[in-house]
Amino acid sequence: MNPNWKNFLLSENAIFEDDTHIVFLPPEHEGNKHIYPVTHLGVLTVAGKDAARFLQGQITCNINDITDLKSSLGAMCNPKGRAVTTFLLVKNAAAFLMILPEELLAQVKKRLQMYVLRSDVTLTDSTDELCLIGLSYGATQRKVAPEHYFATSRQENIVVEFQDRRLVIADADKAQVLWAEQVNQCFQPESSAQWRYLDIISGIPWLTEETSEEFIPQMLNLDKLGGISFNKGCYTGQEIVARTHYLGKAKREMFLAECDALARPEPNSIIIDDSLDTEQGVGKVLYAQNRKNICKMLVVLQVSDTNTYNLRLKNHNHDKITLSTV
Repeated sequence: MNPNWKNFLLSENAIFEDDTHIVFLPPEHEGNKHIYPVTHLGVLTVAGKDAARFLQGQITCNINDITDLKSSLGAMCNPKGRAVTTFLLVKNAAAFLMILPEELLAQVKKRLQMYVLRSDVTLTDSTDELCLIGLSYGATQRKVAPEHYFATSRQENIVVEFQDRRLVIADADKAQVLWAEQVNQCFQPESSAQWRYLDIISGIPWLTEETSEEFIPQMLNLDKLGGISFNKGCYTGQEIVARTHYLGKAKREMFLAECDALARPEPNSIIIDDSLDTEQGVGKVLYAQNRKNICKMLVVLQVSDTNTYNLRLKNHNHDKITLSTV
């Protein structure tokens, strides 16, 4: 984390559990507008004359669809078609900013470096240089039409649109100015974990060390989120991803779920279906986050022909899981 950014947040009464978990005390009066330090995500910059061509051979989305005005979700897969990481890819002049889970960044950089060979491509961890700030407006404040998801604009900073949220990418000095301006406009500081909660209910499938290389992209609904191109040509893992698509449907799919568990289930926790009268797992937790007394999670489940489930966490008889629509 950039030290100037960290010192600024400390001056704003942030409480650092560590550099990726930042907490603010709850406000006296709850408002609709909130601002978040998004510290669990990092930034990998892919630059150089061959950056676009290089990425086209490594990722599921089509690099030609990503412009100064449009970003995209996507995944980088291993040769077996399993997602090593998911990401948000943002164009920044001639370079690309890959926003991805901070805990996977070093691994992803190392893997990509293996494929650079003689290409004019540089890979730089820009997490300490660029700060990520989330802005949420509340369900009744501001909505973005689905076709405008991940629309991108540039003024002082790079801004990527979500449903009723924005992700801002800024250097440390501009991030401090933006934060102060938004707080003066009644945006209330919220913990970094709560941005994860909003990503969960938006169906954004971030991976962790535990879930990396567990799922093909369709199991993470990346096809529905516009993160897979089926006509862009070859990339690592493309044969498996394409075969799944043209055979019809993945056997597993991602769902938004809610759980009775007081403790947040860990990624890759096994889910069983009591209606099948077996302890064999039918799915796994992708990731989960608590907000007040509610635990929301994204789960990857075997698709049921009847669409009826009686789910719970394995070895937790009372931790029932209910599904809702992503």
